[in-house]
Amino acid sequence: MSVEVEQKFIFDSDTLKTVEDIGVCVGQKQFHDQYFDTPDFKLTLRDTWLRRRKQSWELKCPTAAVSRTEESLCTQYKEITNLSEIYQRVKELINNAPETDETPSDEDDSWLSELHLVCFAEFTTTRRSFTLKGVEGVQIDLDQADFGYHVGEIEVLVPEGGDMLSAQEKIRQTAQRLGELNAIKLLTVCYDLLLLHVFDLLLFTQVCTAREELKER
Repeated sequence: MSVEVEQKFIFDSDTLKTVEDIGVCVGQKQFHDQYFDTPDFKLTLRDTWLRRRKQSWELKCPTAAVSRTEESLCTQYKEITNLSEIYQRVKELINNAPETDETPSDEDDSWLSELHLVCFAEFTTTRRSFTLKGVEGVQIDLDQADFGYHVGEIEVLVPEGGDMLSAQEKIRQTAQRLGELNAIKLLTVCYDLLLLHVFDLLLFTQVCTAREELKER
């Protein structure tokens, strides 16, 4: 199993031009994502992300705590795509999940209710992917969400137990070439940025729900 070593950054038209100059576009695609968690965010507050994309499930878990220093600005995630393994891992994180021997299936979403999981964010993203000219193993993804959010990601895949420091150095050098190193320092860790928008969406949803409840009284 591979580990994703990555760093996110906000990009603009200048960044896009730089990426097009130093990279080669290897594809563009659009996908719809749903993110799930308990009402008290037992997963996301552990930097763990449960996502459904094109009816396929994925759990993105941090491999280890990463020091938030200039030398270590990257995050490291393990991606689990086997639904049975996802189910067991989520149960462990939630702690108070009911005991059951049932194995969930892609055709049955009842396990979400069983674990008190609800969709807290849902949006469509258009992604353009690039590889760097003359550099192996580095991919840059530029995502534009349907609510106007632009975020880029520099990613290196490393075999589990592989050379993480080398991957981090590749990402740092790529960020320098993009002129995004200072922006990355301000973000420190990509999940802080994602949490901001996740909770913005959640707050908006809660306000709308509260208003509807007041109207019905």
